[in-house]
Amino acid sequence: MELSGKIVQVLDIVTGEGKNGQWKKQDFILELPGQYQKKVCITIFGDKVEQFNVQVGQEVKVDVDVASREYNGKWFTNVNAWKIETQGSEGADPIPNYDIAQEGPEAQGLEPSDDLPF
Repeated sequence: MELSGKIVQVLDIVTGEGKNGQWKKQDFILELPGQYQKKVCITIFGDKVEQFNVQVGQEVKVDVDVASREYNGKWFTNVNAWKIETQGSEGADPIPNYDIAQEGPEAQGLEPSDDLPF
């Protein structure tokens, strides 16, 4: 699933020790655009914390996995980021502006041909 918006808050890095060794995670709040702006808490795990280096005010596109799990009769939902791309003018490639009306043979000064190859 893909979400786009503005990072409005970055929470502290949390670390711990598990049976597989040390782990770390960081949550950030993404504000989604629209008439009724919604906020989503997204989690980054492991080495991706330093790799993505999220900052307040960044416009980003985030690819996430959404999963729910049950614990003691209650359900918990996690939104985990696996890819984050910074949006904006400094990193975005410009989209070429193609004018379909000018791509035909007339645009090149040629006569249109009625000969079909089939």
